Order: sequence, then structure tokens, then C-alpha cells
Amino acid sequence: MITDSTSIEGLLRELAPQALGVVARRYGSFADTEDAVQEALIWASQRWPDDGTPDHPLAWLVRVAGRNLAGRYRSDTARRRREAAVASWAVDEPVAARTDDTLTLFFMCSHPRLSPTAAIPLTLRAVGGLTTREIAAAFFVSEATIAQRISRAKATIRDDPEPFRLPGPSGFPARLANVMHALYLMFTEGHTATTGEDLTRADIAREATRLTRMLRAGLPDEPEVAGLLALMMLTDARRPARLTGDGRLVPLDEQDRRLWDRDAIREGVALVTEALHRHRPGEYQLQAAVAAVHDQAPSYADTNWSEIVAIYSVLDRISESPAVTMNHAIAVAMIDGPVRGLEMLEVVAGRLGDHHRLHATRARLLELAGDRSNAAAAYERAVALATSAPERDHLLTRLGALRHT
Repeated sequence: MITDSTSIEGLLRELAPQALGVVARRYGSFADTEDAVQEALIWASQRWPDDGTPDHPLAWLVRVAGRNLAGRYRSDTARRRREAAVASWAVDEPVAARTDDTLTLFFMCSHPRLSPTAAIPLTLRAVGGLTTREIAAAFFVSEATIAQRISRAKATIRDDPEPFRLPGPSGFPARLANVMHALYLMFTEGHTATTGEDLTRADIAREATRLTRMLRAGLPDEPEVAGLLALMMLTDARRPARLTGDGRLVPLDEQDRRLWDRDAIREGVALVTEALHRHRPGEYQLQAAVAAVHDQAPSYADTNWSEIVAIYSVLDRISESPAVTMNHAIAVAMIDGPVRGLEMLEVVAGRLGDHHRLHATRARLLELAGDRSNAAAAYERAVALATSAPERDHLLTRLGALRHT
């Protein structure tokens, strides 16, 4: 039994998407279900610190949310239309303590009437636990734009006569791309947090990886799923070397590679190698291939930049992500010089908007090109826009070094 408020908060954060998945799948209404689960979570946060956690906390949340939903529907003005559904609900139906419908809910949120730009933010907000600000940063758009997309997505699902439910077998492939993209963005936020004092949010990165492992187990012959899992493993393998003992960010070129997780690297390399041998290359496989080149290089100086540029040349043609083009520009700069990298960066600058990573990349390339004045101005803009304390401190360090050399 848990009574500590901090531990209960962590447990509720873990159980929230699972409870939402069970209740939504059972009752077929997303908007009402989300409200009912939120009420159950609030009630649990108030009661559990005094009463202790129940023996089966997930079942408790599902039962309370179901009763909240039933009560709401019984008092709704559309009672006659919903009466039969309410009467048929087994509100007290037991739920296995280890039930996990989180991945199921990812597929359910990718509703056929929603575009990817609506379905993915909805998934990240309702299931992934990301804030509107974090989702906006991932899409390189404003918070207001993402809030509007999520609101419209909920309204679309609410007004659809079809229940909120899983698709049949033929409907899964159409939703898979959205699910993988949501998992990728969730992992990315966990790997480098948009805001706060910590560089990473390990709990979110671990959850994204766990769900991708589940997806891989269910779709063992899908190379892009293997590529996504490989990308997560190869990226997360560097995490132990990304911070100094006093919390300062360490860029890739300065990291102590002896700290990298070699088991994760071996697993990631094996996954992406197997996936690419299926000769159905996709965006995640190619990004994993780039990560593998970095992770297998004995040092930054020994990195095979020609191979990375070749991979990015293919990836840039099939990807719609401006972040891919930005990384491509960095790789090209390592071979053809910073001026060429800056030229490529300007092509995609409009799609990246006023984002701190665009300005940080431009600053670094300008610095390498010897344009100290414009580099300093770009660093200053990046510092002003950065909302992650470790990233902001790192940029300030770069700016200070530039001014004193």
C-alpha cells in the first residue's frame, strides 16, 4: 500500500493512459471518457494519500471513471438515445491489475476522420502525457495552433456517429504511421525535454520505448517498427554521457564514449541491420542507420560523415521533417564546410520558424565559418528562445567562449 503523495502522483501518471484506454474501449466515447477518467484521477489524488492505494489501483480508476460516465449520461439531455447503452454497461466488471491498453489507445486516437496533424497531437496530449507547449515545439508551430487542432480533433470524434473504437484488421495499417510518429515524438521529448531544469525526462523516454517494444512484438515483420525501436535504443545509449556531474550538457563531439551503453548499441545495430535487409527502407530505419554510424565510430573525429550525408540525402527526399534537413545541413558542413551547411539551412529556415535549435545550429555554423558577429547574434537569439535550462546554459557557455576568444 502506497501513501506517499509523490509516489502516488507517479503511479497515477503511469496509470492514467491505461485507465483511459480501458474505459474508452469499453464505452466508445472519447471526449466523455477523458473527462470521467480525469475526475477519477482527481478523486484518487485526494483519497489515496489518506486511505492508501487500493489492491488493484487500475481497476479502481476504471470502476470510478465508469460510474462517473454512467452518472453523466443518465443526467444528460440526450438520455433517451443513450439509455440502452448505459443499461448494458457492466460498470463493476473486474479489470486485471496488469491490463495495459495504452498502445491500444494510440491506435484508437488515430481516428479515420482525423488528419495526422490532428490525430498525433491528440494522442500525445491525451495518452502520451505531453503538454500543449511540448507538442507545439515538436511540430514547430505555436501553442495556439496545437490547442486548436486538439480541440477540433475532440469535437470531430465527439460528433462522429461511429463509436470510438479499434479498427478491424484492415484498418490497422492506415493508423500505424500515426502511432509510430506519436511514439517517436514522445521519445524525443523524453530524450531532450522542451522545458524545465532537467535535460531529459527518462520516464517518458522509457515509456515510449516500452510501447514500441510492444508494437514490435505485435508486428515482427514490419521493418519500420524495428527501425523506430532501433533509433530509440541507439539514441538513448548515449544518455549516460550527455551530462557532466554538475548537470552541464555535453555535446556529441565532447562526450566520453566509454560511458555509452554498449548493450543498447548492439541491440540497436542488430535491429536496424535486420530491418534494412528487408529492402523496404523508411524514415525511422534511415534515422537509425545514421545513429548507428555515430554510435559505432570510435571517436567524433573518426565519424564517417560521407556515409551520414549519403543516408541523409535519401532521408531528406522521403521525409517531410524540417529537422531532418537541418541535421542534413550539419552533416554536409562537416564535409563541404560551414558555408555550404548554412546555404542548406536557409532553404528550410522558414519551415522551422523562430525555433531556438535553428538559431543554435546557425550560430555554430557561423562560428565555424569565422563570422563571429553574426554567430553571437544567433546565439543570443537561441538563448532567448530556449526553454530548457541545460540547453540555455550550454548556449550561454558557447556565447561566452565566443566573446572571449
